[in-house]
Amino acid sequence: MNSRKAVPPPYPTRPLGYRGKRLLDVCAASFGLILLAPVFVLVALAVRLTSGRPVIFRQRRPGFAERPFEIFKFRTLTEARDERGELLPDSQRLTRLGRFLRRSSLDELPELWNVLRGDMSLVGPRPLLMQYLPYFTARERLRFSVRPGITGLAQVSGRNLLGWDERLEMDVQYVEGLSFSADMRILWRTAAAVLAGRGAAADADEVETWLDEERSAGGVGQLARRGECDAAV
Repeated sequence: MNSRKAVPPPYPTRPLGYRGKRLLDVCAASFGLILLAPVFVLVALAVRLTSGRPVIFRQRRPGFAERPFEIFKFRTLTEARDERGELLPDSQRLTRLGRFLRRSSLDELPELWNVLRGDMSLVGPRPLLMQYLPYFTARERLRFSVRPGITGLAQVSGRNLLGWDERLEMDVQYVEGLSFSADMRILWRTAAAVLAGRGAAADADEVETWLDEERSAGGVGQLARRGECDAAV
């Protein structure tokens, strides 16, 4: 499917949400940053010792109303390159520590800072790549009516093991059914999934295609193989 000509809908002036959603985000993110400070320090030291600098991976992602913001994660890949100076596939750059961080979702902890800044919410559609923007359908663009989330309905229903059509439809269903009770269910299911290690592929090369390649004219959906992939819960 090629949705390159899809026209963005008129987005609301403020992110959609229920009364108290932003307050919940700020309180939970603040509490999490304080409570998990020792974990942040330990993970940062481990990444520094095994992969060097930088410890934090930063990347521009589309947020509310498709506005770009910079997402923060703990780095899970090395900068290893081939003889031509090009980055090796993720599968060859993913460290043992990085594999653990992705499977446990600890690489996502710095996104609490994104929540506190107002770039993201605890719950919402995952922020994907800027290069995907031309390939969303008009219906799928409803996902940009809310702040992107650390976790979401698609993530607790299969994470990055789902196909793109199913995953993006779940994002829209979340927006259409947005409520406090829905967020609480997703957070509960997220905690259960993380503790059980369900649905996460540490090496996204094994399971995930690139949306732009899959939906471009004649695209065959090659497996992901470049850059830092979104192995988020």
